[in-house]
Amino acid sequence: MTTTVLPAAPERTSPARWGAVGVLTLSTFLVVTSEMLPVGVLTPMGEGLGISPGKAGLSLTVTGLVSAVTAPIVPRLLGNLDRRIVLAAAMVLLAAANALTMVASGFGTLMLSRAVLGIGMGTVWGLASAVATRLVAPRHIALAVSFTVSGVAAASVLGVPLGTFVGNGFGWRAAFGALTAVGLVVAAGLVLVLPRLRRPEGPGDDAVSTAPRPLLRPAVVTGLVVVVLLVTAHFAAYTYVRLVLEDRAGLAANAIALLLLLYGVFGMVGNFAAGALAARRPVHTVALLAVGIGVAVTTLAVFGTAALTAGAAIALWGLAYGGLSVGAQLWMTAAAPDRIEHVTGLYVGVFTAAIAAGAFVGGLVVESAGILPLLWSAAALAAAALLAGVLGPGPKSGTVSGTAR
Repeated sequence: MTTTVLPAAPERTSPARWGAVGVLTLSTFLVVTSEMLPVGVLTPMGEGLGISPGKAGLSLTVTGLVSAVTAPIVPRLLGNLDRRIVLAAAMVLLAAANALTMVASGFGTLMLSRAVLGIGMGTVWGLASAVATRLVAPRHIALAVSFTVSGVAAASVLGVPLGTFVGNGFGWRAAFGALTAVGLVVAAGLVLVLPRLRRPEGPGDDAVSTAPRPLLRPAVVTGLVVVVLLVTAHFAAYTYVRLVLEDRAGLAANAIALLLLLYGVFGMVGNFAAGALAARRPVHTVALLAVGIGVAVTTLAVFGTAALTAGAAIALWGLAYGGLSVGAQLWMTAAAPDRIEHVTGLYVGVFTAAIAAGAFVGGLVVESAGILPLLWSAAALAAAALLAGVLGPGPKSGTVSGTAR
């Protein structure tokens, strides 16, 4: 089969290529905002649909499960399709899912819309980082991945807090309507700005090989175990953070929105700090992030009734979790530099499955035992992730910048 690919990466990355990375960042920003917006509007959303907050939180579970199946499969099905068109089509699907959420009349329609969202999310998130590595010079790979994944943290800084403010002021349906419009704009931007990107070719770009190395290598498996434990811990607690701040700290809706903004600001800092560190020491970086998440959740469990302490814990939580997406992504890139598209799809699939598991487990614990047991359970999972990362085999330090392309 004849393949059409980008020419070999230049030694310098042109402004146009950085602009394309910027559009990919907007894409990850939008998919994560769409996924996580129910966190900020959980209470009014549940009231509007006539369901409990626990059931409303299950909308994240459905999205995560569908995305978990979609992300690993898509790279294997694409063949020589233009990645630019695939990403744009997935973004249109995402916009349609948000429109369906906006007009949902009950639990069933909500679950359907969030399932459709999972298909778009899994496709965009699963391809974005891998595509970014093909747009820049080899020495800029870690920075390009950091920028692309920064859309995840930016969704917390701008997307979820702004969506929460819109939901508070105009109703939660208006927030999902705004996401619909933005999704269509980003889809057009992907078509206009990205170059044609066919099947990757050459070492490090998932080329078709007569004897490809196994994808599930020890370092990859260790990283996936850490991701499962840590992301499950995070989302078990974070999905219900509004309830934590309402019930334990007694905060009002707008105060919670401001704390979510604080969380996101520190998340942006954590994203770029972790990207710089993980490019050289991915294992140590992810272990440090696990410590941060564990300490933050434990602080909320012990001292969360004090508003100031709760705010400090939320800031630390944002700093630590903000670096996890890029830190774990660079772990995977270092562990399988010869199969970047496939390992990224696998990683995103496991990541989003853990999101689903966290939201589901969190809902069960909240409904059956309450907020405090939920926080302690999340802290225990974070500790388990730390042990798995430190004791298991990981990628060699300093391998990301030398990733073959």
